[in-house]
Amino acid sequence: MEEHQKLILATWDFTEKSEYALLHAINIARGLRHEIGLIHIVKKTSEIPAVEIQMNEIIKSKFNIDPLPRYFIREGSIFHTIGDISDEVNARMVIMGTHGIKGMQKLMGSWALKVIASSKCPFITVQAPPRSDSYKNIVIPINYRRENKESVNWAYFFSKYFHARFHIYQAHHTDTNFVKGVESNILFLTKFFKAKNIQYDLHVASGKEEYVKEVMEFSTENNADAILIMTTKSIGLTDYMLGAQEQYIIANDQKIPVIAINPQPLKLGGGFRAGGG
Repeated sequence: MEEHQKLILATWDFTEKSEYALLHAINIARGLRHEIGLIHIVKKTSEIPAVEIQMNEIIKSKFNIDPLPRYFIREGSIFHTIGDISDEVNARMVIMGTHGIKGMQKLMGSWALKVIASSKCPFITVQAPPRSDSYKNIVIPINYRRENKESVNWAYFFSKYFHARFHIYQAHHTDTNFVKGVESNILFLTKFFKAKNIQYDLHVASGKEEYVKEVMEFSTENNADAILIMTTKSIGLTDYMLGAQEQYIIANDQKIPVIAINPQPLKLGGGFRAGGG
C-alpha cells in the first residue's frame, strides 16, 4: 500500500462517541494525507447486508470528506477483530470512542484496554470532539518500566508530521531500583529528542498523590491535546479486573485523548520505524 493510501481507522457503531472518533480521524488523516476507514463489528454474518445499507446512506449524506471513507464490516469480537482488520490493511492507527470511568464505568477503561491490546498499531481513545486541529501539545508519562523507551518512535512521528511539543512527566520514586529505571528512561528519551530536534520540556511529579492522578492534573493544567502512553506488557486478567494504571488514563474524566501504544520489539538503528513509516 502506497504512503498516500495508508488508512486511519475509526471504530463506528452509529453513536455519538463514534462520531467523535471520526472527527479526530479526519484531522489526523488531513495532516498525513491518508484515507479514512470505518470499522463496524457485528455478532452475526446475517446482519452485514443491513449494516452496509446504513453505512452507505450515512457516508453519502453525512460526510463531506474527499475521498469518502472506506468501511469494513465484519462478524467477530471487538476484542480481536478490530486488531485483525488494522493488521490486514496495515493501518497507521485506530481511533476509538470510549466512555469515562465514573462508578461502574470503571469497566469501560478495562474494556478499551482489552481492545487496544489486540492491535500492533497505536490506538487513540477519545471521549469528546477534537479541541484543536491536531495534537501539538502532548504529555508523555515516564516511570521505571523499560518499554517507556519505545515511545520515542511515535513521539518522533507526531513531531515530524504535526510539529508537536512534548511534556515529559517523570514519576517520583524512592526505591533505588525504580529510581535507576526512570533515570535510564529519561536519559534515553532526552538524548533521542535532542538528536532529532524534538521540542520538549521535563517535569518531575511531586509524589504527593498517586502518579496517574498527578499525570492527569499536570495534563489538565498544561492544556494537553493528548497523552501518549505505553500499555502494560503481557497484560493479564488481573490487570483487566483490578485495573492496570493506564486504564485510568485512557478513561480520564478530563476527556483528553490518549495515544496508547503496545510494546513491540525496539528497532531504532535504521531510523524511524513507527507503523511502517
